[in-house]
This record gives sequence, C-alpha cells and structure tokens, in this order.
Amino acid sequence: MNEPDSTTPLPAGEASENTMPAGEEFRAGFVSFVGRPNVGKSTLTNALVGEKIAITSPKPQTTRRAIRGIAHRPDGQLIIVDTPGIHRPRTLLGERLNALVESMLGDVDVIGFCVPANEKLGPGDRFINDRLNDFPRAKKVAILTKVDEASKSEIFDQLLRLGELREWDAVVPISAVTREQLDILSDELLKLMPLSPPLYDDESSTDETEDDRIAELIREAALREAREELPHSLAVTVDDREEREPESDGELGLLELYASLYVERDSQKGIVIGKGGSRLRQIGEDARHEIEALLGRKVYLSLRVKVMKEWQRDPKALGRLGF
Repeated sequence: MNEPDSTTPLPAGEASENTMPAGEEFRAGFVSFVGRPNVGKSTLTNALVGEKIAITSPKPQTTRRAIRGIAHRPDGQLIIVDTPGIHRPRTLLGERLNALVESMLGDVDVIGFCVPANEKLGPGDRFINDRLNDFPRAKKVAILTKVDEASKSEIFDQLLRLGELREWDAVVPISAVTREQLDILSDELLKLMPLSPPLYDDESSTDETEDDRIAELIREAALREAREELPHSLAVTVDDREEREPESDGELGLLELYASLYVERDSQKGIVIGKGGSRLRQIGEDARHEIEALLGRKVYLSLRVKVMKEWQRDPKALGRLGF
C-alpha cells in the first residue's frame, strides 16, 4: 500500500506519525457548517484552520464544492467541511450542489447551524433547521455568528430564538473576524467528536489540490471585481503551468500559470473583461498577489475569458469544469 501524502486522509484505524499520546484522550472528526448565504461559513472555516482555505464573497452560493480544512489542536483534530449552501436549485449545477451537500452532511459527526446575530431568523433559517432532521446521525450545534456587529440585546434575543428551534448539543456565539469565542467553539466541537487517532498529518491544512486553490482565488478576485451578478455563471480552470529556470541557485524560478474564466453569454464575457481589458487586468493582479502569498513564490498569471453556452445546465460541460 502506498504511503499517504500530506493531503491524504489516513485509512480508518491507521494513525499518522503524530499518534495519540499514551494515557490522553485524542479526538478527531468531521464538522460541516450550514446556513443561508452570507452568514459567515467560509470565514469561520478559515478562522478555525488559521489560513485561507475557502474563498469568501458577499454573493450567494460562492462555495461550490466540499472543501476540507484541518484545524489542529493538542488534544484533537477538527476536519471542517465547507460545503455549498442549501438552496432551492434552478439549474443542473444547483441540483448537483444540493446532492453534494446532502451526501456530505450524511457523513459528518457534527453539523454547525450558523445564524447571524444581527439579523432576525427568517424563512431560510427555518427551512435549513427543518432539513437538519434529515441527518439524525450528526450532533447539532447552533453558532451565532457576527456578534461583533450586534448589540448585547440583539445577541440575547437571537439566542432565545435559537433555543426555541430545537434542543442543541451546544450553542456558541462567536465572531470569526475578531476571533471572539473561537476557542470556546473549538472546545465544544471537539467534545462532540469521537475518540480517534489523528486523521491527517501535522502539516496538512486542507486536502484541496494546489490547482483547485489557485482556481478559487482567481474566481474570488473575479467575483470581487465584477459589479454584475456572476457567481453562478462564472467558473475557472487552471489549464497549464510552466516552470522557468531560477536566476540563481537556491531560488525558485518564476511560475507561469495559464487559466480560463468561463461564462455563459457574450455579454458576461464583456463584463469580466471590462473596458479595454481593465477589469480582467485588475482580476489578474488581485489574484496573482493572493496566489504568490499561497505559494510563497513569484508568479506570472495569464487569464483568458471563454464562453461556454448554458454550462450550468449541460451535463458534459459540468463534467469538463469539474462538477
């Protein structure tokens, strides 16, 4: 059997080199955060892991696949599965994202239901809360997010409303931005995890491939720069990479990356490119800085915008784009 690499979860029952300390309880398991759009699920994932694993955007349905981030603790590991939000699908892509969410939620140990402290509970929150009944295996934790943006009375009232929804295994108010009570949330989540040896080695922070992370950083930059609504109709692929020779020994050479941004209509292509190519240049510059920070090296980034008609409804196109 091949040795697992730094991004491969270990088979059940097989410990990493960081085995469970003798005489101490070590816990490890999977948690997924759910909630309506913009409640801070991806921001929370990044805060707990300690680095940027999931891209963030104020636009709905930014997350499109299950992204695993690993939060290491002296007494355990939290494997955080950042999934697309539960929603009523309008396209084949939406149907596949919902199927992905349901598959992942059926396997995790804990589901964290995220609700912002500064907004009243609405129909979307109650719809998701009702759906939690479909996953009886998982323990349920209520997470009140964005407490830094709410008054004490708003926080208190929201906690009362959450308590009326169901019996939770834990209720924790937090702020991922100011890191308020993140340690308490980690403690509560870890208590609900099974006794287990580490599932990932100490150096792993995600099982995402490097190209996947690069593509997501480009998509994040595009969503940030494009004023029009493009989250559902924009996809990114990394098509090629080339290594240039370093100028001196002991240094990494320039990495050339070639990526494509896919939209569904010619009008959307114009939105992404912008007047005289200005928006595409800004997208490239923003993404390049993020990619260089991720890889720790200089990068040349070449972007092309392509039209793939109705790709969200085309099974073959979705397959080509990794959905």
